[in-house]
Parts: sequence; C-alpha cells; structure tokens
Amino acid sequence: MPSNQNPLGALPARFRRPRLLIVGCGDVGQRVLRQQARALQHGRGPRVLVLLREPARAAQLRAAGAVPLAGDLDAPATLARFAGLATQLLHLAPPPARGAHDTRTRALVQALRRRSAPRALVYVSTTGVYGDCAGQWVDESRPVAPATARAQRRVDAEDMLRLLGRSGGVRTSVLRAPGIYAADRAGGTPQGRLLRATPVLRAEDDVYTNHIHADDLARACLAALWRGRALRTYHASDASDLKMGDYFDLAADLYGLPRPPRVARAQAAEVLPATLLSFMGESRRLRTVRLARELRLVLRYPTVAEGLRG
Repeated sequence: MPSNQNPLGALPARFRRPRLLIVGCGDVGQRVLRQQARALQHGRGPRVLVLLREPARAAQLRAAGAVPLAGDLDAPATLARFAGLATQLLHLAPPPARGAHDTRTRALVQALRRRSAPRALVYVSTTGVYGDCAGQWVDESRPVAPATARAQRRVDAEDMLRLLGRSGGVRTSVLRAPGIYAADRAGGTPQGRLLRATPVLRAEDDVYTNHIHADDLARACLAALWRGRALRTYHASDASDLKMGDYFDLAADLYGLPRPPRVARAQAAEVLPATLLSFMGESRRLRTVRLARELRLVLRYPTVAEGLRG
C-alpha cells in the first residue's frame, strides 16, 4: 500500500464507525485492547487502531482485534498520514529518557493538527508532577512542582495536550497515575525486591506511596475516553493509605516472605540507587473523588491488599 494512502478508507472520520487509536501500546495499552475486544464481542465500542513502531508485533495485535499502523513518535514524518483517522485517542507513550521536553508528544500534536483532530483524547501522566508534598492529601487542583527531569517532561506533555484541547476543540483529559502494579506485569509486584531484601525506610523517615492495579488503570482510561470532562485532570489511584515500608511489609506477609530491613534515610543514601531514592524523597496521599464521581469508576482492586492477593 502506498505510504500516502489512507489505510482505513477515504471518508472523513466523522462519517465512519468510531475509531480508538492507542499510542504507546505497552502493558496498559494491551489491557485496554483486551477490554475493548470483549466489548466488541457484544457489538459495543469503537474499532481499535494501534500506532506500531515494531513491525514484529503486528500479527499479535491483529490477533487481539486491533489494526496496527506503522509509525514512530521519534520520527515525526511517519505520523503525517494518520491525522484525522481516530475519533478517540489514548496516549500512553512515555516521554524520551532525557531532556526537559517531551518531543514525542510534540510530534503527535503536530500530526493531529494536520487534519480533523479526535473528539476525545486521554493522556496518562504521573503523580510525580506534584513533587514532594510532605505526606499531605492532594487533589487535582494542586499546582504542579516537578522535582525531577522525568516529571518535568510529563508536565510539558500535559501542557501541550491542554493547549490542543483549548485551540483544537478536543475533549482532553489527563489521568495522573501513581505506581502501577499487577502480578502479570513485568516488575509489577514487590516480590523481587523482597527476595533481594532491598531495604525500606524506618517509620520516622518513611513516605506515603500510592498505587493502581494495571487492570483498573486500563478501565480508567476507557472511562475517561467516554466520560472525562474537557481539560480535566483525574487521579487514577486506589484507596490505599500506606507508607512505603508498610506496603512492602503487607506484601511480604501475603507472599510468606521476610519483611524487608528498615534503615535510616542517611543509610539508604549509601546503599540504594539514585532512582529508587528519588521515589523515597516524595510523599503524598491522593484524593480520588473525581475518579468516582465524574468517571463513575468502581475499582476492582480498591486497595493493594486485594490487588496483591489477586
């Protein structure tokens, strides 16, 4: 098929069946795809398209009921022909590993502006955009204060997508997610850290941590696509109210493993890698009123206790 040919037909998107484009179809995207496949079996939901950078995954995605579309956010010229194809768009692609700006989201936005933009767009960001909140309860109106370049890139992406929403008439919603876990997700449980006896902070130095099961995050993505408000931010988090050490203690008890050793913050700085220490330097508790009231989402795993048992 010629590169400049629309693979889905010549009619504008508004005249065709609704189409959901997933950009960044990793673990959470595949969970969204599975949930949509079940809906399609009952004659509900849009057709699902997936932006695909790795051709080797095309057969797997077709088997899951999706239409793979070759394109790469790091190569903007490959995105031009997909503008106008989707009526809904789910943006799950992470920013680049370096820099203060998200060049991938910028490339996506530029492509979407070429033709009619999607009616709705949902972006999954991170609660790291708040920085350290000293254990305070945080709602979505709190100003962002990113303390790392990783979080700054997420703020940059959020800003670009809100601008698209304001200027392009796209119903744009942002889901800010905390730590994502699931037993069938690579690195998705604390079991590996427990087996390595990785230390956690002692109680007086410890920080509050937040979690969401990967299946519930996928369900939140779909709820936001259909029910999210324009230019609205939502905390996609469960109701757990735990400090990090207590979370690992709970997991150890559920798995029948020894609880991790506790260390002072000064000692942690000597024995733990910088990436892990960065998560131990931010403490906050997330309010999720909007998730329940506006998206009308009831979590299958309302706390990590249910999620880790599942």
